[in-house]
Amino acid sequence: MEFVLYEQKGAYAIITINREKALNALNSTVLEELDQTLEAVDLETVRCLVLTGAGTKSFVAGADIGEMSTLTKAEGEAFGKKGNDVFRKLETFPIPVIAAVNGFALGGGCEISMSCDIRLCTDNAVFGQPEVGLGITPGFGGTQRLARLVGAGMAKQMIYTARNIKAAEAYRIGLVNEVYSAEKDADGNEVKSAKEVLMAAAEKMAAGIAKNAPIAVRNCKKAINDGLDVNMDEAIVIEEKLFGDCFETEDQKYGMAFFLDKNKEKVKAPFQNR
Repeated sequence: MEFVLYEQKGAYAIITINREKALNALNSTVLEELDQTLEAVDLETVRCLVLTGAGTKSFVAGADIGEMSTLTKAEGEAFGKKGNDVFRKLETFPIPVIAAVNGFALGGGCEISMSCDIRLCTDNAVFGQPEVGLGITPGFGGTQRLARLVGAGMAKQMIYTARNIKAAEAYRIGLVNEVYSAEKDADGNEVKSAKEVLMAAAEKMAAGIAKNAPIAVRNCKKAINDGLDVNMDEAIVIEEKLFGDCFETEDQKYGMAFFLDKNKEKVKAPFQNR
């Protein structure tokens, strides 16, 4: 891969968009490599993904404007579909995906972070959908996912004004789950950068998710995602089916036997070792 790095660490893996000189902007090659990377994930051993951008300045600064500037209507629609196909694959990926957002997450960068299950960011992170200032609409799901995450009113304000927001406001409106700052000693000297603290937190969360029953975690993701697209009566049926699917699995048998075992010695349920 030219622009995408993949590293497996035990039961979780890290995907890094590695186009730092271009602030990790998304061009056709990056999108294709992301798609190929997701296809190659070993779902037998990997139970959670962390998605981040190389360097400290930018998570993903957006789609590549140089590539987009000469597109025809048909080519523009095709480029939007290419991005949407990859982001939808990320959103519906069987295992959880954590976005570790450092620096700029603008346009396509904000959109790819919203395709992930959980968003963590550094205190210098900047989010926004600046597309109307470029004469276009968000094209990789921004008009849809932003409204679902922060509400239609706030989404319309961000998109219509093309105004970027900082990490604190992103946290306030519910766009991100947590914000991380640099770690300092008693004298105020930086011990760990905000990016290092962010990645440590993201990896700790990924490792924690990976320790839980994998079938149950996957079914939870599917229940939440599928349920959001239908009314409550239909959503409850989706949950019932996925709840039932957990029974008679090794995960369910081990997990409940472990819970019921008073001395926790006869039966062990180390999901991470299976």
